[in-house]
Amino acid sequence: MMNVQNNKFALLLAASAVSMALTGCGGSDGNDGDNGQPGGPAAEVVNVLNLDVTKVTYQDGNPSITVFATNEEDLPVVGLKDLEIKAVAQLLPQGATGAGDSAQWQKTGSEKVFVDHKNGNYTFDVTLEGYNAELTQRYNFIASASTLQDGVTTVPRTELSEDFSGDGYQALYTKDIVSTQTCNTCHAEGEKIYHGYTSVETCASCHTQEWAEDRGKPEVAFTHMVHNVHNSAKGYKADRTTGEFTKDAKKAHALLQDNCKTCHVAPADDSDELSEWGNWSRVPTMETCTSCHVNIDFKAGKGHSQQDDNSNCIACHNASWTEELHTDGFAQKKDFVEQYGMDASLSAVATDNGSDTTLSVTITNAEGVAIDASSLVANIQQLETITNVGPNFPIMGYNPNPAGLKKVAIDFVKTGILDANVKIVDGKFVTVIKDLPYGAGDTDTAFSLVGLALCNDGTDLVACGEGVESTGMKAELAHGTLSGEAPSVRHTDTVEFTACESCHGTEWGIHQGSRHPGFVMTEQLGRVNEAGEMIVGIDGCASCHTPDGTYASGANLGSIEMKLHKTHSQGDYGAIPGMNCSQCHSDFKQEAFAKKGALATDGGYTTPIAATCYSCHSYSGDKFKNHVESQGAKVNADYTVANEAAQLETCFMCHNPSINDHTSVKM
Repeated sequence: MMNVQNNKFALLLAASAVSMALTGCGGSDGNDGDNGQPGGPAAEVVNVLNLDVTKVTYQDGNPSITVFATNEEDLPVVGLKDLEIKAVAQLLPQGATGAGDSAQWQKTGSEKVFVDHKNGNYTFDVTLEGYNAELTQRYNFIASASTLQDGVTTVPRTELSEDFSGDGYQALYTKDIVSTQTCNTCHAEGEKIYHGYTSVETCASCHTQEWAEDRGKPEVAFTHMVHNVHNSAKGYKADRTTGEFTKDAKKAHALLQDNCKTCHVAPADDSDELSEWGNWSRVPTMETCTSCHVNIDFKAGKGHSQQDDNSNCIACHNASWTEELHTDGFAQKKDFVEQYGMDASLSAVATDNGSDTTLSVTITNAEGVAIDASSLVANIQQLETITNVGPNFPIMGYNPNPAGLKKVAIDFVKTGILDANVKIVDGKFVTVIKDLPYGAGDTDTAFSLVGLALCNDGTDLVACGEGVESTGMKAELAHGTLSGEAPSVRHTDTVEFTACESCHGTEWGIHQGSRHPGFVMTEQLGRVNEAGEMIVGIDGCASCHTPDGTYASGANLGSIEMKLHKTHSQGDYGAIPGMNCSQCHSDFKQEAFAKKGALATDGGYTTPIAATCYSCHSYSGDKFKNHVESQGAKVNADYTVANEAAQLETCFMCHNPSINDHTSVKM
């Protein structure tokens, strides 16, 4: 029997048995588990692979584990060939490796050899090193994307981690601090994050503290590494050729903005699924803290009092104080933002020489009651309005476009000073915009995005001035028509703001700290569609991210149709590993292209379908250009040429993109 018990842990394990928070009692009646249902028809198609551990037994300290495989119709899957136990790990309880240490996984084995029972059951006999029957055991299975033994039937990648007691029954204790479900708010479910793996349990089972230290790379232990890759205090992984750090941490930091509670989320109910979710504040350790606090050398006494281990951390860093330090700023910001809102309206009338469009902005309190604008001017860092015409295809550029038209940007208030062309009427900020280029159809509608930044001390308004902090608030969007008819509305029900919130959260400030006031990404940009239903979309972004690009014209692919794809797929703030179209899109509304003209790209103008694809596929160069131009598109052409060809593209005669497979074609 190989039941090796390391003397280093013997006494600590015994002591910890008294203090461990056990989350349940044994989950078995002592009978052997069921091996599944042999004899039924086997799956012929495997679009979904489900794995379930049905039996765990031990002989001389080594486990025999049976896993049952089924497809989406619950039919047994026979003939898997790329299935393995990636890791067997046991959980050393809190304090077992040293006073103050957190609970740690210890990898004890793995296995690639199995017996296929030809009925959906697969059995692994694993030899373990250091097995301790008193500890929770985790079995981590990986089925690689492959085929069955027939070489034809495809099998999707699947991961499974299940925890058991040391004798093969229900685990009495486990360590789950962050759920894979929480990770999937940004990393798409089932899509690889790194090394091809998709679950936090897999990452934690391999990247153990012991494994990392044995390699001489303590920074790759999961509790340290996972903070590195979500924070730009230091890079995690260097390019093997250049030695430069990858940009992933920079992207993640820009997204999360050091908000611990983005990832550390309490269970939605009273379940014990995240038994140690509060450990991020309850069990501070040198290994974890130095992943973000990089100017500290504990053992040298640099930046912190000298200490050789974690035994005294909790003496100063108690759970409530640690949580307060890391989260109070975000809670205060959210509370402050919720104190104020805005209402805006646009109304236009024809004049002898053109038109007058009145833009009115009202600041409201948390109950939606209007606040007298005069009382707020000194507290406003910036009240910015950006107005354009034609929500579906704006006709005014960031800079003057080939038609000589430029969006109208007015700072109603800047650093406590009211613009000379803005008046306060009945407690509202009001200005009149002369002669917007109204026309027929979509261009009968003008629309304005309004952004607001208020000066504050974290909780209350203060007068603006040098060195005074400000906070970007909720934005507002207004539509108005010259004809008096119902306004045209953009087709942005293909992307809903709730999708943005699932990753960015409700306190994330877009354009915060730039020359704009910035605003938090909440439902304030809602509007009503033709059916009278509230739609939450990205309408306002198009007021600035026009078909003619933004500050660098087409060089930055600045139109909203391209900017979002570029931002979420490449560049400094490019894609999160494991993103896919369905995380942002609720639909691909192909008919929306019928309302569009040419979009500015990095060498001219491109027809709209091709331009949208170009935002991700520009790396293909001439190959992309030759392909789409053979289908009627124009790439980096003259403005007039591309605009005249905008409705001649035949891409959708073959391509049939969906949010789950944007590469699909019509057969």
